[in-house]
Amino acid sequence: MRLAWLALVSLAGVTAVMAQQRARRVEPAGIPVRFIEGSIHGFLALRTADGALLAPGELTQVVRDQWIESRMVFHFPDSSVFEETVAFSQRGVFELQTYHLVQRGPAFANDIDATLSRSGTYVVKSRSHKDGKEQRYTGSLVLPPDISNGMIITIAKNLSASDTESVHIVAFTPRPRLIGLQLAPTGSERLLFGQHAETAVNFALKPKLGFMLGLFARLVGKRPPDSHTWIVFDVAPAFVRYEGPMYSGPVWRIDMATPTWPR
Repeated sequence: MRLAWLALVSLAGVTAVMAQQRARRVEPAGIPVRFIEGSIHGFLALRTADGALLAPGELTQVVRDQWIESRMVFHFPDSSVFEETVAFSQRGVFELQTYHLVQRGPAFANDIDATLSRSGTYVVKSRSHKDGKEQRYTGSLVLPPDISNGMIITIAKNLSASDTESVHIVAFTPRPRLIGLQLAPTGSERLLFGQHAETAVNFALKPKLGFMLGLFARLVGKRPPDSHTWIVFDVAPAFVRYEGPMYSGPVWRIDMATPTWPR
């Protein structure tokens, strides 16, 4: 199985190079801004697919001069931390400026600290919990304009209920890999807020690995599952849920949370 995994990683590298070459030839446009982002401070709950609470979290988003800085963080009871920070501009289209990912602690197979800039420069530091082995990767990727790390929910809020769009993300495995991601509506679901009913559109987030990598991933059982995010469209769009792997691990769920008042 280790040989199969090494081959998978090798194929991922080939796929990333092919994706970079395609990006040089035809660069997809960024996702148009329909709703301008502003300051936000919300509370989140990270749960298993069955609904068991894993970690409380929060989302803070502030306006910084020419762009928006958005930070999502979860603190686990075992001191593990998941933190994702992205800065992006929204002048006509959404455009990533900087991205920083931290996953640390026993909730994850590896500790990762990864940074990515708009220019494609990256630095990744990783430490395995299994053998303590540390790795460091530095370099540069050719990034298309629609690179969307840390912005997928924002992108989904700016689609319509019938839109299907494709963007790109950099997956840290821990070596960075450029992959495509399709956002496609799969239907709507009725939600209740007390006695008030709303309708949420379920967007499937489908990784596009390329033919060779996708075929091999299916053969060795390493193909990542689709993720999903639910958006309520009205005068202004609202995020209500995300479900999918947040790293190369199990399916987790992000819900909105309401603080409790101690007695």
